[in-house]
Amino acid sequence: MQAQIEDVGRYFAFVGNVIKSVARRPFRVGLFFEEIEHLGVNSIVVILLAGLAIGMIFALQMVSLLQPFQAEIGTGAAVSVALGREFAPIITILMLIAKNGSAMAAELGTMRVTEQIDALESMSVDPVHYLVLPRVLASILTFPALTMLANLVGVIGAFVISTTLYGIDSASYVDYMFDVLKPKDIVIGLIKAAIMGIIVATICCYYGMNTKQGAKGVGDSATKAVVASSVSILIADYILATLMMTLFAKW
Repeated sequence: MQAQIEDVGRYFAFVGNVIKSVARRPFRVGLFFEEIEHLGVNSIVVILLAGLAIGMIFALQMVSLLQPFQAEIGTGAAVSVALGREFAPIITILMLIAKNGSAMAAELGTMRVTEQIDALESMSVDPVHYLVLPRVLASILTFPALTMLANLVGVIGAFVISTTLYGIDSASYVDYMFDVLKPKDIVIGLIKAAIMGIIVATICCYYGMNTKQGAKGVGDSATKAVVASSVSILIADYILATLMMTLFAKW
């Protein structure tokens, strides 16, 4: 138990170093855009498939639930609100943890065990500023953008399923959806995605930067990063949902 508590303390010290390095020069804009391409652009197909699938599945379940009450027109509203607030951020983040979070930990872990990070330090280059900060900043931008993409394709998938398989009137479906869906439902999800992006990036980079024991350690770091990130965002989602309900109650 003591080891775990110490690990948490070291993690927060690591986050403090990342925050301090934000305003430190030089500003490595090139590395930032490289990480945007790696984390964001290269993940578009995965998020498109995940968002479309969750929207279609959710529509199937909602229609079957609402049909006995002749209220299936509310399927679009239910899907869009649920996607915007909860499902799109969570599904997007989990997919990005599996694809990019493990890669962050493994890449930095490999650099640690092959002494590349030690070489940077010997040249007076701060590895947190050079390796970690671009990944964290790129995650803050790309995670909400991909969440918005998941929202869009999920709503489209639900619309297709509802209107083609179940014959729901498309005009009434869309009108009722936009009557119920509010801007705050989308904003809440995007804020969650940005905060969770910070959590995921810092946790994965922390485990990567503290890798030990050679090749086996790299695998262990990647596994720990994925597990810790997944559990952390679920806990963070509950906390953020509670805060958002309070903050946006009158909006």
